[in-house]
Order: sequence, then structure tokens, then C-alpha cells
Amino acid sequence: LRLPLLSTPLHAGQLQIWDLENTTKPVFDVQAHASIVNQMDGFGGQARGYGAPEIVTCGRDGCVRVWDVRQYDAPVAAFEPADSGNIRDCWRFMNPHSSWARCLLLQVRWEANVQNGVCGVQFDRKDIPMNKFVVCCLEAQFHVFDARTQHPKEGFTSLSEKVTVGSTVWGSAHLPQNREIMMVCSGDGTLYLYKYHYPDQRRIKDHDNHDLGVVGSVELLSNRTVSSQPVCSFDFSPDKEGLFCCAAFDQTLRVGIVTKLNTV
Repeated sequence: LRLPLLSTPLHAGQLQIWDLENTTKPVFDVQAHASIVNQMDGFGGQARGYGAPEIVTCGRDGCVRVWDVRQYDAPVAAFEPADSGNIRDCWRFMNPHSSWARCLLLQVRWEANVQNGVCGVQFDRKDIPMNKFVVCCLEAQFHVFDARTQHPKEGFTSLSEKVTVGSTVWGSAHLPQNREIMMVCSGDGTLYLYKYHYPDQRRIKDHDNHDLGVVGSVELLSNRTVSSQPVCSFDFSPDKEGLFCCAAFDQTLRVGIVTKLNTV
């Protein structure tokens, strides 16, 4: 028996899980972080045998914690800053595409500065080796990084795209049925639907004979204003293509559907 559950991170640092058939009170409620929960995601693979269906949270307090809904008193794993005087907001990367790759990327493999505050990070899929990921930022920008090729000096190649001038890009979500389609959430309450186009070749050789990634391009397919306030959270349904749920600063949860996605 699988219950219809919804997990929600809160501004004050709580993590709550709700039974959608009985929303009188959460079935799981813990103080996950000292302040804002920046990101939350399922920490299990997409198939059986890839680990327990746990939840990972990352916060402004610089901590990463893994929660098992069967255990209320403490996280099953916790990672905290070594230097309490030098704490940076923590955002999650995860890529549990197999039983041996069920991991959080906590060791610094690569670091880059995107010039503006980072509000959201998402890989295009969890059930494959790293392919590409999107970084959403302040100042109306998002960046797409090709993660298949890491150059020893240049790192991952990327592109930058401007959305609405003056608005924060709060996050993105890839369509489970087509990882090249993604929705971008804007601070002016607008949803932007993009498609990623791969280049003719994804890597070339530099003058030192190192592999260097080649980034593609993004195409704006459609946009729609759904709220007068920023859209801060969005996710597509894994079962029904185009069905989505989003939350905004107007304290409203919306359910909608994007049609004709099979034609793009």
C-alpha cells in the first residue's frame, strides 16, 4: 500500500510530510534546520534496491541531513560545516541512478562562480550518470551546464539565459518523460517552458588534447503568468505527462497541466 504523500520544507527550518487524503496535520514533522530549508529531495533511486526512500534536506545553516520517515528523533545522517565561522548556504546535488551511485555530492569536485546568488540547482535526470544540470540565480538568470565532460581547467561548459529583467529565477524542473524540456520559475509569477537543443558534437579536443565540452542552446517554447507573487517551487508528475504542481509567495498551491508536450 502506497499513501499519497507530500513533503514540504518550511521557511523556519521544519520538514513536514502530509497524507493528502487527510491534511488535518502532518504525519511527519521535525525541525530539520536552524533556518530556511534551501532544498529538499528524495534520497532513493528510481528503482527497487537503490536504497530506502529517505529525504535529504539542505539549509542556510550549511548543513545536509538525511531523514527516514520511520525515525522522528534524529536524522539518519548529518553533515555540518567544519568551520562554524565560515558557513555557506548548502544546495543539494544528487544522482542515485544505480545502487552504487546513491550518494550526495558533498566533496568539492568542481567549483564555479555564476556571479549571482544561487536559488536552485537540478539535474535533468536521476536515473542516469550526470548529463546536464541547471543553476537558477538572482538577476533573472539561469545557467545550463553540460556535466558529461569535465575539463581539467575549464570545468563544465555552460550557457547563460536571461528571463524577466529584474526577477529572481527561483528554480527549474525537468519533464520526467523528456529531460530536454524544463520549466523555469520566475520572481514575477511567470512560468517559462524551455527546450534544450544538443550541439552537433558534445566534446572537442583543446590544444593540449584534453576533452572540452560543447554546450547546446535553449529555446523558449511558452510562458504563462500564474501568480502575482514569485513562484518558488515547481514539480512535474512522473506519471501524467505535463501535469504539475507549483507553489508561490501568495501562499497558494496550484495544480495545472502543460498540453501537447509530445509534439515539441
